[in-house]
Amino acid sequence: MQIGAPPRPPARVATLRRDHWWVRPAGTAFFLGTLTAYAIWTGFQTSHFAVGSYVSPLFSPCIATDCGSRADVVIIGSWWKWSPALLVMAVPIGVRATCYYYRKLYYRSFWLSPPACAVTEPHARYSGESRLPLVLQNVHRYFWAASILVAAMLTADAVDAFRQPGGIGIGVGTVLISLNGIAFWAYLLSCHACRHFAGGGLRSQFAHPIRHHLWRLTSRLNARHGLFALISLPLVMFTDGYIRLVAAGIIADPHILVFG
Repeated sequence: MQIGAPPRPPARVATLRRDHWWVRPAGTAFFLGTLTAYAIWTGFQTSHFAVGSYVSPLFSPCIATDCGSRADVVIIGSWWKWSPALLVMAVPIGVRATCYYYRKLYYRSFWLSPPACAVTEPHARYSGESRLPLVLQNVHRYFWAASILVAAMLTADAVDAFRQPGGIGIGVGTVLISLNGIAFWAYLLSCHACRHFAGGGLRSQFAHPIRHHLWRLTSRLNARHGLFALISLPLVMFTDGYIRLVAAGIIADPHILVFG
């Protein structure tokens, strides 16, 4: 200890940090909390989720008769009285909620486990993800596999969004739906589960050159997984909000015809 230095604080002090370390977890909590609240509200809506060739990504694939002409394939009959979104939102919500990157965000911001580096967490005991309910995080790989089907449907929605009144064209909704599909694909292909699917479980990757090439590609994408996660989530909500405003007649969707 340096001569003349102040005595060390007692062990009960949460942290010695003097910076505004709480800003990041608080901002993350506000960011995730706002988007979650919007998704919950949207999930119970039964109208204004589609207009023309546009359909909200939170309602895709639309599998209920209530989807009307926007139904991709009718699996649920007229007995379903709630929002069609409740039938399909479990998969994209599940893959994000069990994602390694999102876990870090909400563990730190909501559960304070820990809230920041070099900051003591308030929990007296720590069992990791070995007990209920956190042991259920291991189902992430299954949600990821199911999300591939959702991403394929979003791709079909993006192609269909080029169908404008009077011909084939591009509208603001077309751009948003297409960007949302690209962002979701980037999020899935950069996922740790995708990286393991591409090259995990092999004794020798060089004996499997195709999987080794895919593993290297997904590894490069994996370095930006957090960025794709932060871009894709708000983009879903923004796209849904735009389609709702157009469907409600509050705003018009500017578009340009390419082939009339």
